[in-house]
Amino acid sequence: MPSQANLRAPSDRPAETRARILEAALSEFSAFGLAGARTDRIALSAGVNKALLYYYFESKENLYLAALEMISGRIRDTSIALFMRGESSGESVLRVALNHFDRILTQREFQSLMQQEMIRFHQGESGAIPVLAKRVFAPLHAMFQAILRDGVASGELIDVDWMQIVLSALGANVFFFLSAPVWKIVDSEDRYSPESLAARRKSLVEFLGQAVFVDRKHGAELAARVLADTPMPEIKNDGMMFGRKDERAQ
Repeated sequence: MPSQANLRAPSDRPAETRARILEAALSEFSAFGLAGARTDRIALSAGVNKALLYYYFESKENLYLAALEMISGRIRDTSIALFMRGESSGESVLRVALNHFDRILTQREFQSLMQQEMIRFHQGESGAIPVLAKRVFAPLHAMFQAILRDGVASGELIDVDWMQIVLSALGANVFFFLSAPVWKIVDSEDRYSPESLAARRKSLVEFLGQAVFVDRKHGAELAARVLADTPMPEIKNDGMMFGRKDERAQ
């Protein structure tokens, strides 16, 4: 009689194959974009024949959307989990801001795909932005708004426009990673070095601990705790920090 593991194997293999294809597609699309990506490279990386890509996804465009939805879903679920930890509003703000910094630092495929989608959107192509806005950004937006308003109502956070706190917590991260190459031209400092990244990461949380809390001592203590229990993530040395690579070996 076949074992239970053997009985599960046939139904598991398609899911595993599909997952391998999506991971390979994520890497390819983030490096080359939708237009420049090649399905034969995706198939080779996934260890399947190219026909199987079209069996599962029917077209390169569908595969691109599936890969983008996969990675954006991970981002959404991780962020929601931070909001659901049951901590104070202020601590949630610090953790979300730090997670956002670390996500840009480590989830470079997502950053590259989002840049590509924003360019398409500003050029008048809807692309995937409307879908992402509804499935990913809208629920995070609503949760952030509720957390911040609760923090103001409880007296933990300063009474300012809640969106300004979002911009201070997250917008500074985006500006830092986008502008770091320009600052290197200005003053020759490599802000992508591990030491500079660690210092910027620490400064982000410490600044918010002072800037958005009514009681700055309380904010500083929370900032120290969040930094202490959230180690610096490992940094990939793959030539891509914010955005996609200019070139990759064929």
